[in-house]
Amino acid sequence: MKVLALNGSPRKKGNTETLLRAVLKGVAAGGGEVELIRLYDLRIQPCIACGGCDKTGECVLGDDMQELYPKILAAQRVILASPIYFYGITAQAKAFVDRCQALWNRKRLLQEKGEWRKDPGRKGFLVAVAATHGEKVFDGAILTARYGFDAMGLSYGGEFVVKGMDSRSDMAKDEATLARAEQAGRKFMD
Repeated sequence: MKVLALNGSPRKKGNTETLLRAVLKGVAAGGGEVELIRLYDLRIQPCIACGGCDKTGECVLGDDMQELYPKILAAQRVILASPIYFYGITAQAKAFVDRCQALWNRKRLLQEKGEWRKDPGRKGFLVAVAATHGEKVFDGAILTARYGFDAMGLSYGGEFVVKGMDSRSDMAKDEATLARAEQAGRKFMD
């Protein structure tokens, strides 16, 4: 089963990547064929609300997002990972989600023609890490992920979120949480 994993962290080998790799270990054990992409390495412009995708379902901006659209459509599972910045996902992850407006329009156009068939087996999953312990620290990220996955034609398959990872290597030291993350990845493949 094809799994597209998108790391929205600008930091290499930080807490988000460590947690994501634990989830992906479980995904692979559950039969997932993973492609991991680091969004920071791509050139993804922000959506400019031009309306270019309204009639075609295709984005008119020519950047690296064009390579991601077919990967999203081909994947049975999509994982979005991000550290939490001011109670939301990073700018890199948000630009990616915003550019999925084209996929939402594609879905809408297919629905209007009676050609859209929702595949309940396609699911999205959020992986997020926060330094703080705020009661609602993940609320914004979860809402963004839910609606982003819906635009991609995916059902929301849940999230694995961790608070209190302040220093760069904190996640790597938390073996119990990493083991739970691996289990969550395996369960996500069910």
